[in-house]
Amino acid sequence: MPPRIRAPALQPPNTTYTPSTRFQCPYHPSSQARPFSNSTPHASRLRRRMFAWLQGPGRAFKEPLPGSTNYLGAYDRSGALIRGRGLERRAQGQREEGKHASDGAEDEAVGVDALTEEKERLEREAKEKREGELPPETLEDLRPFPLNREFRSQAVLSEELREAIWERVVKRGESVRGVSAALGVAMERVAAVVRLKEVEREWVKKNKPLALPYARAVLAMLPQTPLDTRIKPRPHESINDLPVHQATTTQLFHPVSESRHFTRVDAGLVFDSRLPLLPADARIPHPELVAQAGMTRTEVLEAQKALDEKEKEERRLREEKRKKREAKNKVVQGRRWDFVFQEVSVESVGEDGRSAKGVGWRYGFPHEDRKRGQVKIPRRVEA
Repeated sequence: MPPRIRAPALQPPNTTYTPSTRFQCPYHPSSQARPFSNSTPHASRLRRRMFAWLQGPGRAFKEPLPGSTNYLGAYDRSGALIRGRGLERRAQGQREEGKHASDGAEDEAVGVDALTEEKERLEREAKEKREGELPPETLEDLRPFPLNREFRSQAVLSEELREAIWERVVKRGESVRGVSAALGVAMERVAAVVRLKEVEREWVKKNKPLALPYARAVLAMLPQTPLDTRIKPRPHESINDLPVHQATTTQLFHPVSESRHFTRVDAGLVFDSRLPLLPADARIPHPELVAQAGMTRTEVLEAQKALDEKEKEERRLREEKRKKREAKNKVVQGRRWDFVFQEVSVESVGEDGRSAKGVGWRYGFPHEDRKRGQVKIPRRVEA
């Protein structure tokens, strides 16, 4: 038998319908409910720890030291500068000495020479100023990420040093090599600084906006190499690193007899017989520094001046040679481009087809180091 369903009572006309409470789901507040603005206990604990660090050890980063990188690796857990601990100890010792001196000065006689007191005061202030200066940053102070102990921030050129580089090269007309040797900056970096300074001045003339606040903020966070006006300034980087020549990147087996005196010049001939590879002493960026090692300051200046004059003459000759070579070319004016035609000869490629004077020589032939069937081991020894 089907279940009996009680029929609802008919609603009288012109009355308002009120739904029964049996069909409504009552709201029961849970004991774990919390306001939306509150956080979980874990997040609250992390927030408390964050504010405790900001009010404690992190206070040193709110007002950072001027002229310092202020990385996390330079401070201990209590927020004290590691390389400044000696200053705190000296300051505490000076306070104790001043206290004892003030106690004993009351028993001394008043008749002391005023000139002696002034001299002692000046010497004491000069000593305190020397002792109050922070020591230079060490490698541990240049670690911006404490968990990555292998990464250390590298120094960049200061704005004063870049201005000095641009002024020497552009205004004074000094060579890039001479400026690099004098300031201890690589020649590639000197050339890049000059180009960027020219672009900056061109933007200033065109009233283009410069990101100066961003540049100042970035420079304030990085170690900088200041402009050193001493006779021998502190180098910014190593400027005499030997670059890797392309001819030395291939496999090579060259047997030599034990009685033969094999030098660097001979090794250069083996690496490249057509264009002899210069030895390391001549391929370094600044070979003149080796010869200037035992000279006096006056002799170094004279040698550098003679080298600059020689480079200027070589530059002038190269420019004249380039103009003469371009004068032989035939230029055809076009609507969008100019077509340049140059006289060439098929025989200029040489017997083996690898001459640098030939057309398309730069595409050349691939190296046969890994080619199958090539015998790399020498078969005879030349005495």
